[in-house]
Amino acid sequence: MSSCNHYVMTRSYAPFAALLIAVLSFSLLQTMPVPALPTLQAEFGTSTTTVSWVLSAFLLTASVATGLLGRLGDMFGKRRVLLACLAVSAVGTLLAALAPSIGVLIAARAIQGVGAATFPLAFGIVRDEFPRERVPVAIGWISSTFGIGFGVGLVIPGLIVDALSWEWIFWLMFAVIVAGIAAVAAFVRESPVRSPGRVDWAGALLLTGGLVALLLAISEGRVWGWGSAAIIGLFAAAVVLLVVFALVEKRLAQPLIDIGLLGRPAVLTSNITALIIGFGMYGAFTLVPLLVETPPQAGYGFGASVTEAGLFIIPMAVTMLFASPLAGRIGAKAGFKLPLVLACVIGAAGFVLFAVAHGEPWPIYLGNGILGIGVGFAFASLANLVVGAVDPRQTGEATGLNTIMRTIGGTFGAQIASTIVTAEVVAGTRFPVESGYTTAFVLSAIAMGVAALVALAGPGRLVPAPAPREMAAR
Repeated sequence: MSSCNHYVMTRSYAPFAALLIAVLSFSLLQTMPVPALPTLQAEFGTSTTTVSWVLSAFLLTASVATGLLGRLGDMFGKRRVLLACLAVSAVGTLLAALAPSIGVLIAARAIQGVGAATFPLAFGIVRDEFPRERVPVAIGWISSTFGIGFGVGLVIPGLIVDALSWEWIFWLMFAVIVAGIAAVAAFVRESPVRSPGRVDWAGALLLTGGLVALLLAISEGRVWGWGSAAIIGLFAAAVVLLVVFALVEKRLAQPLIDIGLLGRPAVLTSNITALIIGFGMYGAFTLVPLLVETPPQAGYGFGASVTEAGLFIIPMAVTMLFASPLAGRIGAKAGFKLPLVLACVIGAAGFVLFAVAHGEPWPIYLGNGILGIGVGFAFASLANLVVGAVDPRQTGEATGLNTIMRTIGGTFGAQIASTIVTAEVVAGTRFPVESGYTTAFVLSAIAMGVAALVALAGPGRLVPAPAPREMAAR
């Protein structure tokens, strides 16, 4: 390695570590409150429906922030917007730790959701500031950090609640966010890459309204009734608002979101694949803990505690640590279509294992390990495909849109899976029948198979043709 290359790589280590801490803070925000929901419900004396808004409020603002702030980062500077996102998340987390009521906690979680923009902003900074040959693997590491935080966030809270109290979940998250702010401020420099424009407030309101209506309908459909007037009205409002948004944006010289991006083959297939992968994958994150926590008296399950249920997720976090960077290396050499297709096939295999063998703990551990490889490959491949298909000035909005698609798919998948599982209960108990889990796992496997077909339909060869030098050698 030349001294110049060594200097460039050394200078990029600290900024890269800072970005990893920032992404870790968001991934922890997303999942750490989940295991504590029963504790929060008892603490505030509220209903299951009300406490579920601790998750829904975060989801709604996160989905909106991902697209809007990713675009603002392209316009005004990714570092500047990233620091602002982390600061707002810190305020929300501090408010959550001090929340005196469930209403304040839900509002705090909505504020925390702004931190979702760290994901596309980190991708944009990597593309702008890192040596080109290191970008695919760097994006892979960021993707793996996101997944690791997701998994760890399901394990740690049980230990914290048992040893301390639920407030310490948010104090820990606050410390990680503050560390992220300090690291980004100290080591990440502002990117000179800009996409000039003005803030399109009309477009922002239309997009916000459309996404909120869509996600609210999906997240509450099971509770309010899929055929209820409220849910149908929300779906209709979402369609109208998003169609009007698209029409308005197409007429602007400097739109909030470049609708033309969605028509590019690589971006289009990546977004559709992300939607379907989200539908298939995210159901597992909610179903596996419920399955293992079910007492054996129901005819299945292991009667695991919240903490023990989190331990079943550890294999997924471990395999993701290696899978995402590996996908980056494979993609850098062979293109990212191959690891994306592999992600879908591997994910389908994990769900098939869940469906046919969940009577003992070891298939659950093994299945989660397999899924970790699939999720790691998927996150890294999707991000790299989108980044490689757009101009550097559009990285934030493009990766933000892809994250939104995965979130919408995940929200819908989790609700459909929950509806299937809870459709019938074991006689004399409140526990779902075992066949509901089997059906939901099979549906996820089918979804991953469909995602593989969509990924195959994307542009480019699955395996690149040999280089001319290699052909001559043969």
